[in-house]
Amino acid sequence: MLTILPNRTFNNFFVKFFFSFFILFFGTKIIIGLTVPVGYYSSFVVNYFNYPAILRLFIFKGTSVLVSLFGFETFSKDLYHISFLQGRGIHLVYSCLGYGLLSCWISFVFANNGKFFFKLKWLLLGCFVIWLLNVFRITFLLFALNFHWPVLLRIDQHLIFNTIVYLVIIWMMSLFQRSVIVFPNIQ
Repeated sequence: MLTILPNRTFNNFFVKFFFSFFILFFGTKIIIGLTVPVGYYSSFVVNYFNYPAILRLFIFKGTSVLVSLFGFETFSKDLYHISFLQGRGIHLVYSCLGYGLLSCWISFVFANNGKFFFKLKWLLLGCFVIWLLNVFRITFLLFALNFHWPVLLRIDQHLIFNTIVYLVIIWMMSLFQRSVIVFPNIQ
């Protein structure tokens, strides 16, 4: 039998990680393509599988709560925009949802060994951290837009956000691996 690497455990992880990442990432792109009301639009997918819209709604709700802590109100004129009441806003496109980051984290947890509830705990915790960082980013951008912080608007915030979150994901991966080593019976 032909093997890529001599370590069978790593081979299994590698295959599971990339297969699940491929399914999650490109599956999300397919869902997005089927929910946009042009081209191959599917009302069935919109009604029953439109999780990108739910993710966007959660990001908007989280941003609204965080902005309200500073004494401001937000509103959404449609499913894609959030802005300060009587102020400027952000158009949250699909690439801003963080589905690539979420796909990476979910694939990592899925590809590892462990009991269902151990992995579920890590999966939910990691997804929450990624979502929270995205809420912080959108909140920060809303403040930058409305308080005219031009230097912050000229940087490639998408690249910086992805870099920071991937570093956080690497940190969470190391915590996950340490918890497997330190507490082998709970996994």
